[in-house]
Amino acid sequence: MVSALPPGGARAVARCDELGVAPYSDLPDSLYRGYLTPAHRAALDRVGAWMVEAGMQIRIDPAANLIGRYEGLAPDPPALIIASHIDSVRDGGRYDGPLGIMLGIEAVAALQGRRLPFAIEVIAFGDEEGSRFPAAMLTSRAVAGTLDASALDMIDAHGISVAEALAEMGLDVVEYLTAARAPGTALAYLEAHIEQGPLLEAEGLAVGTVTGIAAQLRYEITVTGTAGHAGTTSMPLRRDALAGAAEMILAVETIAGAAASDLVATVGRIEASPGAANVIPGSVTFTLDVRAGDPTRRDEAAADILEAIRAIAGPSSFPREGGVPGSQAIPSVAPVPPPSRGYSGFAQDGAGSRNLDVAITLIHDLPASPCDPALMDLLDAATTAAGHPIRRLVSGAGHDAMVMAALCPTAMLFIRCRGGISHNPAEHVDPADAEIALAVMSGFIDRLGATLDPA
Repeated sequence: MVSALPPGGARAVARCDELGVAPYSDLPDSLYRGYLTPAHRAALDRVGAWMVEAGMQIRIDPAANLIGRYEGLAPDPPALIIASHIDSVRDGGRYDGPLGIMLGIEAVAALQGRRLPFAIEVIAFGDEEGSRFPAAMLTSRAVAGTLDASALDMIDAHGISVAEALAEMGLDVVEYLTAARAPGTALAYLEAHIEQGPLLEAEGLAVGTVTGIAAQLRYEITVTGTAGHAGTTSMPLRRDALAGAAEMILAVETIAGAAASDLVATVGRIEASPGAANVIPGSVTFTLDVRAGDPTRRDEAAADILEAIRAIAGPSSFPREGGVPGSQAIPSVAPVPPPSRGYSGFAQDGAGSRNLDVAITLIHDLPASPCDPALMDLLDAATTAAGHPIRRLVSGAGHDAMVMAALCPTAMLFIRCRGGISHNPAEHVDPADAEIALAVMSGFIDRLGATLDPA
């Protein structure tokens, strides 16, 4: 039983486990906790009770974020925000998001009533994943004051609008943007999160200090050829969009792999049309996601990848004056010249090209979000004091911390997860690692207090 466990990292893990099943999941046999769903509401009730038990006062803000506040020494002092997200992807893991919230609650409980020069607010953000409505980080953007009202004009897969879903929780979409915090009310932001990668495990480390969140570019690429009968169109006469896309996808892997850095590039979705077994694909659409800690390295790699894609398609696909036909402007990546770098295996100057058309559309451009150097130093010092070596690493995944950087300085602590697996039921965190993370967070809090204490 969770209630029988003593305070600490093991209890934080056990509480995540409790939230992984009904009524805290919207699916009967796996975990999915969508924003503003019955499972979300049930989770807020349970987590709110744990916050109260730890000595916090709780409230639900206009964006349906649960906020637990532990007051500081002075009246109405600025707050250290410790937060992560309570929502989950479909068939997800139990620790991605909730563990950071549970560790925040445990960090407050560990104070045992001791007050600091600042308040602590533990926030359970309602939507980071974007798994119900087609936009991510809605609720942290609302708190940071960076959310545009137009983002709320959305419906889910069942035709339910954000406004209707809020109303079911007794909230009004008209008030949503008032969740924004006033300048000066947030001292700093700390997020503890599973690494969602294998580096810490590979190096035998329990925790690491995050230096920043990688810059990310995402494109949608449409390759157009000619659909034809699979039995009557000879191979030399084909304009096979799927075969061309396959070569392009291998080029993505080759270029990203050759970088030998934190650069990663991924094709996560591909759709071929018309999708019949006896028809040559005439059109293929796939996504391209490029990330790196250094935005210049990201942009150069994206330019190289797009250059290779156009070379494979053929000379007609290269940008003429006015940009790429059929695509929108790509402001963050320098104009791509015709191929000149001699990538092995890629068609050059039309020789062996596939005579395909390609349209490239920029979906989003997320800048790198560096963590605050002074806060990173505090995390490092707390890690050393807890008896563990310092390891700094970049986050390839996006987090609420990148949004909250618009409001205040940010810090992130990564926690080892088995196999680097996340967004999967096999997601696992050792309770002993959670205990180490809690010790580092508590040390960070004490050191932050010491920087503000005039004594």
